[in-house]
Formats: sequence, C-alpha cells, structure tokens
Amino acid sequence: MLRALHIRDFVIVTEAEINFESGFTVFSGETGAGKSILIDALALTLGERADSSVLRSGAARAEISAVFDVPPELSLWLTEHDLSGEGELVLRRVVDAQGRSRAYINGSAVTIAQLREVGEYLVDIHGQHAHQSLLRTESQRDMVDAHGGHQALRQQVSLAWKALRKIERQLTLSEQDANALNAAREKLEWQLGELDRLSLGATEWEEVSAEQTRLANAQSLLDGAALALGCLDENEDSAHHQIVAALQKITQLLRHDPALQAVHESLESARISVSEAVSDLNAYLSRVELDPERLAIVDERMRNIFDLARKFKTEPEQLYTLHAALRSEQEALSASADIETLRATAAALKAEYQTHARALTTARRKAAIDLSKQVSKAMQTLAMEGGQFSVALAEGPASAQGQDVVEFLVAGHAGTTPKPLAKVASGGELARISLALSVIASRAARVPTLIFDEVDSGIGGAVAEVVGNLLRELGLRHQVLCVTHLPQVAARGQQHFQVSKQQTKGVTESSIAKLDVQARIEEVARMLGGIKITPTTLKHAQELLES
Repeated sequence: MLRALHIRDFVIVTEAEINFESGFTVFSGETGAGKSILIDALALTLGERADSSVLRSGAARAEISAVFDVPPELSLWLTEHDLSGEGELVLRRVVDAQGRSRAYINGSAVTIAQLREVGEYLVDIHGQHAHQSLLRTESQRDMVDAHGGHQALRQQVSLAWKALRKIERQLTLSEQDANALNAAREKLEWQLGELDRLSLGATEWEEVSAEQTRLANAQSLLDGAALALGCLDENEDSAHHQIVAALQKITQLLRHDPALQAVHESLESARISVSEAVSDLNAYLSRVELDPERLAIVDERMRNIFDLARKFKTEPEQLYTLHAALRSEQEALSASADIETLRATAAALKAEYQTHARALTTARRKAAIDLSKQVSKAMQTLAMEGGQFSVALAEGPASAQGQDVVEFLVAGHAGTTPKPLAKVASGGELARISLALSVIASRAARVPTLIFDEVDSGIGGAVAEVVGNLLRELGLRHQVLCVTHLPQVAARGQQHFQVSKQQTKGVTESSIAKLDVQARIEEVARMLGGIKITPTTLKHAQELLES
C-alpha cells in the first residue's frame, strides 16, 4: 500500500508531505483547490508522461516521491533488476524547467518504462472521465478481462499473434520479392567467400599487429637492450658496479652509525633490482633475433587484412564481427527463401494462435456472465431499479487481443430491451454504471491501492450514500483513495484530507491537511451547504459522519 507522498514545486503545490493509512481515505476541497493535482503527482511517480508545465511558477524543478510497502509479487522483479530496498519501495520522479525527466527506484536511476512496470503492481487509478472511455469497445473488452483475471491468457494470445504476424510478413516478402532475395543472397555469398578466404581469427588482428611491430623494430630492440645492459652491468662504470661500491662503503660506515641502516637497505634493494633487470635483459637478448622472412609473411598478412577492410569500408578490427553478422544474415535469408518451410511454419503458428484465442474467448464468456449479474445487481442500488446490464461477445477479426468484439448492453428500466451502452445511457446513468464496473472490477484487482478521482460526478442524493458504502466496503480489501465532491461519500471515509488554496503576494498555492473530528464535521457541512454554514447544516454533517 501507499505509505507516503512528498510533493515539491508541482503545479500550485510548493511542498506537501502526506502520510497514508489503510482503508478508505477521502480528499475534498473547493473546485480548483488542487484535489486532482495530488493524483497527477502520484501518477508521475508511476510513469506518466511529464513536461515543464508541471512545474510551479518560478521553480527550477518539480520533485515527487512516493513510499510503498512492497507487494510479494514485486519482490522478485526488484531483486532481478537489483533494485531491492530495505523493507520499503521508494519511487521518485524529477522534472526540470527544460522538460527533462529523471526516474528513480530505491535511489537507483531507472527508465520510465521500468517505473510503469513497477506501477502496475502497486496502483490502479480510475479517473474522473472513466465513464467516457467506457464507451469504447476496447475499454469494455479490457474491463471484462480485468474482471476475469485474463492477464496470462491475453499474454499468450499476444505473443502467438506477434509470432504469426512476423512469419506472415516474411512469407509475403519471400513470395513477392524473390528476385530481390536472390540478389541479396548472391551478394552475401560473395562477401562471405572473401571473408572465408581470409579466415581471420577473433583476436588475430591484434596479435599480427603486435608481432609486425616487434619484427619491424627487431634491430632497434636488440641495440637498445644491449646498450641498456652495458649501462647496468657490463661497463666499468655501470650502475651495478657503482651500487655495489656504495653498498660496501655504507656497510663499513654502518658499524659506526646505525642511522645509516635505512640507506643500506635501499641500496641492497637497488642492487637486487638491477641484478634482476640484467638477468631479464640477457634473457630478452637471447630470445629476440632478426627474422626478415617472418616479417615478410606478417607484412603480407596485414596487407591482405587491410585490403579487405577497405573493400568492405570498415576497420580491420571489425572484420571478424562483420563476418559473423553476415553469416547470421545469410542463415536468416536462407530461411526466408524457403517458401514451403515458411508456409508450414505460418500454418503451425496460426493453429497455435487460434488455440490460445479460443481459450481466451471461453474465459471471456464466463467472465461476461458473472460481470453482467454483478453490475445488474449494483444498478438496483444506484437508482436504476429494474435495469439490466449484459455483456455481448461476437466474433471479430483476429488481433493481438484475440478474436472477440465485446459490447456492453444496458436497459435502464424494467421491460426494455438492452441496447448498446453508448446509445441509450444518459450521462448520469453512464457515470453510475461506470462506477459500478470500476468497483466490481477492483474487487478482483491484485494491486493493493485503488484510486478514484471524482468518479462519483453526476451522482447525488441517496445514490451518493450507496456509492460511499461501496467504496468503504472496497476499503476492507484494498487501500482506497477517493477524490470526491459528495458529502455522502466523504462521510464514509476512515481518513479525511482537505485540499485548499490561498493567495500569498499574488501567488496561488495549494495545501493539504488531515482533518480531525471537528474539522471533518465542518468540511462535510461545507460540502452540504456551500458558503453559509448553519447549525442545522453542522448537525446534518455530524449525523452523516455518525451513521
């Protein structure tokens, strides 16, 4: 669940720190106070798109942090991505004045895609315009799948569809563009023939380069090593002789002054080091020799490598990698050129897709029946007595979402035939049905936190009290946060925050405060009675809260 939200310099919020509890929490306030700004801020930490318009006027950057408990299903993902924290999960989003955005999980920088992936385990947000999106068949299909828990089936269908479409595109290219494939294959065969003849090893270029440098400079190496050896040991004034003489003198003096012990040790170390260098130089001189024949062979090999690299317009060190890439390309091209094999593969993948799609259809039919019953039942308590809701499934074109067209049908009153939702539902009815669907679907949701952002718009009176009870009941299984303008809904909350705005020196700022018992009575009274609060209104508010 969501534990805390910290907001800084976001829209009209200078700074806010909000601590949350389990159960049903409501947010209220006058229109324009910034209630939905809180939801927008949280959405940013869950991977929503952002630009510089979210910054408070005059601010250099906006920063939002959200602290969550870690759901068990998310622990493995965090471990696999090396993002585990110490008992909690901290999501952070920073947006600067240039619109650049940075995202962090438990202090580590991540991509926005990773933030979204984590967010799917944590929060479901039902926006205030959810009833409008409900008119789209795609949204209706998604709601049926959410209710039925079809995520795994949909994933199987999607993967099978992608595999099928990929092989079908290859088959189409193979059938329509055989000449181009032949030309590409011939070019690859020539390129690979050249590279095969060169037969360059994975590290050969580096090895040949090093050997060529050594052979080409063999005489200089021999002369230089011999000169160094003379300086160190063979000449009368060599370093070795000088060090030994100094060491002998210090050894004699050491008897008179032990303070020279450190000098004696340094000279002894120098003598040993020079002796080792002399030994290594002698070994080197015995090993290095002039070999013009080998040099000619190495020069020829390097020339061949250079020539082929120029021909392929690449660097010599890239030839080996290019060889491997062209070989893979040839294998792929050979597979795509085998039209009969492609046709057989396409047929097998199509059968696999249809198997998964039929399984999804079967699951959707079962979920549709259950969802229809539950929404119809909910409609009776939402001022739509006698109304009926049903989910119709028809066969549609194959896609990554299966082969079903889902359509919501509704009869607002008893005795009428259910018709498409978009054609018969009024604005108020649509809002109530949308809310019922949201609550019913959320009961099966796996995420711990559910947010309803003014989804109760278009509802009032006794229906509003039913809505409040629905959300409070939902709060027994999930953490529920609700932005509302209805006193009947606000009164059912277990925690209540008030969002307000004020002007300071011409600058509008939004603030949020958790309400105690008396402040809740006054806020619910404001929601009931508007600007003028009477004793009767206060009494009514208290009765609502105590009911």
